Amino acid sequence: MKIISMDVMSTGVIAYYVLVASRDGLFTPIVSDGANAGYSDPVPQAVILTGIVIGFSIQCVMLVGVMKLARDNPTLESNEIEKSNTP
Repeated sequence: MKIISMDVMSTGVIAYYVLVASRDGLFTPIVSDGANAGYSDPVPQAVILTGIVIGFSIQCVMLVGVMKLARDNPTLESNEIEKSNTP
Protein backbone atom coordinates (compact mmCIF):
# COMPACT_ATOMS: atom_id res chain seq x y z
CA MET A 1 0.00 0.00 0.00
CA LYS A 2 2.88 2.37 0.72
CA ILE A 3 4.32 1.83 -2.77
CA ILE A 4 0.96 2.47 -4.42
CA SER A 5 0.43 5.62 -2.35
CA MET A 6 3.89 6.91 -3.34
CA ASP A 7 3.03 6.30 -7.01
CA VAL A 8 -0.32 8.10 -6.71
CA MET A 9 1.37 11.03 -4.95
CA SER A 10 4.03 11.25 -7.68
CA THR A 11 1.39 11.19 -10.40
CA GLY A 12 -0.54 13.93 -8.61
CA VAL A 13 2.51 16.18 -8.41
CA ILE A 14 3.23 15.68 -12.11
CA ALA A 15 -0.40 16.39 -13.02
CA TYR A 16 -0.38 19.56 -10.90
CA TYR A 17 2.84 20.75 -12.56
CA VAL A 18 1.35 20.16 -16.03
CA LEU A 19 -1.80 22.05 -15.01
CA VAL A 20 0.18 25.05 -13.76
CA ALA A 21 2.58 25.11 -16.73
CA SER A 22 -0.06 24.91 -19.48
CA ARG A 23 -0.95 28.15 -21.23
CA ASP A 24 -2.91 28.96 -24.38
CA GLY A 25 -1.52 30.91 -27.33
CA LEU A 26 2.02 29.57 -27.28
CA PHE A 27 3.74 27.82 -30.17
CA THR A 28 6.38 25.13 -30.23
CA PRO A 29 9.86 26.47 -31.04
CA ILE A 30 10.15 24.17 -34.07
CA VAL A 31 6.87 24.85 -35.90
CA SER A 32 5.69 28.45 -36.07
CA ASP A 33 4.17 30.72 -38.71
CA GLY A 34 5.02 34.10 -37.20
CA ALA A 35 8.44 35.63 -36.67
CA ASN A 36 7.63 37.20 -33.30
CA ALA A 37 5.32 34.51 -31.95
CA GLY A 38 5.33 33.56 -28.28
CA TYR A 39 7.24 30.33 -27.87
CA SER A 40 6.59 27.74 -25.22
CA ASP A 41 9.50 26.80 -22.99
CA PRO A 42 10.71 23.19 -23.56
CA VAL A 43 12.45 22.97 -20.16
CA PRO A 44 9.30 22.09 -18.13
CA GLN A 45 8.59 19.21 -20.50
CA ALA A 46 12.11 17.88 -20.00
CA VAL A 47 11.76 18.23 -16.22
CA ILE A 48 8.46 16.32 -16.24
CA LEU A 49 9.88 13.52 -18.40
CA THR A 50 12.87 13.23 -16.08
CA GLY A 51 10.55 13.14 -13.06
CA ILE A 52 8.51 10.34 -14.63
CA VAL A 53 11.61 8.26 -15.33
CA ILE A 54 13.04 8.81 -11.85
CA GLY A 55 9.67 7.97 -10.24
CA PHE A 56 9.44 4.75 -12.24
CA SER A 57 12.96 3.69 -11.27
CA ILE A 58 12.33 4.42 -7.57
CA GLN A 59 9.14 2.38 -7.73
CA CYS A 60 11.07 -0.53 -9.26
CA VAL A 61 13.70 -0.37 -6.50
CA MET A 62 10.96 -0.34 -3.84
CA LEU A 63 9.29 -3.37 -5.41
CA VAL A 64 12.60 -5.26 -5.43
CA GLY A 65 12.99 -4.41 -1.74
CA VAL A 66 9.51 -5.74 -0.99
CA MET A 67 10.29 -8.93 -2.92
CA LYS A 68 13.42 -9.42 -0.78
CA LEU A 69 11.45 -8.77 2.42
CA ALA A 70 8.76 -11.23 1.33
CA ARG A 71 11.39 -13.88 0.69
CA ASP A 72 13.15 -13.36 4.04
CA ASN A 73 10.08 -12.80 6.28
CA PRO A 74 6.82 -14.75 6.46
CA THR A 75 4.80 -11.52 6.88
CA LEU A 76 4.81 -8.13 5.21
CA GLU A 77 3.57 -6.25 8.29
CA SER A 78 6.11 -3.49 8.84
CA ASN A 79 5.71 -3.55 12.63
CA GLU A 80 6.52 -7.26 12.80
CA ILE A 81 9.55 -6.89 10.51
CA GLU A 82 10.89 -4.02 12.61
CA LYS A 83 10.47 -6.04 15.82
CA SER A 84 12.32 -9.05 14.40
CA ASN A 85 15.20 -7.02 12.90
CA THR A 86 16.00 -4.64 15.78
CA PRO A 87 19.13 -5.49 17.76
